[in-house]
Amino acid sequence: MSRRRIVAGITLIAVFVAAGIGYLSWRVTTTQPAAAQTGVRLDRSDTLLYVEPATNRVRQVRGDAVLGTGPACQRVYASGGTMACLRATAVPMASELDLINGDGRVLKTLQLWGNPSRVRVSPSGKLAAWTVFRSGDSYLAAGAFSTTAGIYDLRSGTHYGSLEDFTAYVDGRPYRSVDVNYWGVTFAADDVTFYATMASKGKTWLVRGNLANRTLTTLRENVECPSLSPDGSRIAYKFRTGKTWRLHVLTIATGTDLALAETSHVDDQPAWLDDTTVAYGKQMSVFAVPADGTGQPRKLVAGSSPAAW
Repeated sequence: MSRRRIVAGITLIAVFVAAGIGYLSWRVTTTQPAAAQTGVRLDRSDTLLYVEPATNRVRQVRGDAVLGTGPACQRVYASGGTMACLRATAVPMASELDLINGDGRVLKTLQLWGNPSRVRVSPSGKLAAWTVFRSGDSYLAAGAFSTTAGIYDLRSGTHYGSLEDFTAYVDGRPYRSVDVNYWGVTFAADDVTFYATMASKGKTWLVRGNLANRTLTTLRENVECPSLSPDGSRIAYKFRTGKTWRLHVLTIATGTDLALAETSHVDDQPAWLDDTTVAYGKQMSVFAVPADGTGQPRKLVAGSSPAAW
């Protein structure tokens, strides 16, 4: 073996060892036991969770009152007594997802390959979903990114892997293409049905998923980052026009679609505060807007990744 190869090999090993030490140091300083690092309580009603931009920590507020500060996350969501905290690790292109119960105890930590993008919990708190970027950093650059969306069942411990492993149907026929991407999962109340975005060959679709038979069925084009309303009847989402998105609400039963009063570009998966109000992140702040197309956007807090509790 040449001296050059030996030196290169030693250098590579040193890089990996250094990265490992750095990662362990990061874990020690940033992932204390959840009960010690969180003042967020899931037994409080009528509160808002979000990620505070200066610290990347979860905040829980009611109106102007800060009720608690939680762990460091890039994305957060809570429902049914479970909080999901998605964050990047010190290892490049790697994330981890903490699933935390109402007492602040970490029930499960999932190691993921990719940068944090979206996270959701089912209404029961028994299912969690995530989206990570595998490469690139923009949905708007066609073909320049790859996303992976997955689902985990806290009850059974079932890891459903990537949605790319499900069988997709377009116009009633199985659809297979190497360029398929999925993102933005949102759950129905039955813990079987979910919705997500599917993209392929320059198109995006709203898909309805079924965990029981691991299928995905396209419902409508140009629906991205869906968010199912608490009553299960409507989906708030991003409607793409050129290189911008505008928030819309789709009524599932009738197909009626309307644009919301937020007219500026929004790159976020919206979250329902209740059956009448949609929240979203824009320009490092959380805004809310009526879900019926009336009114005006109003700023709630400086932050991102809103979730009502």
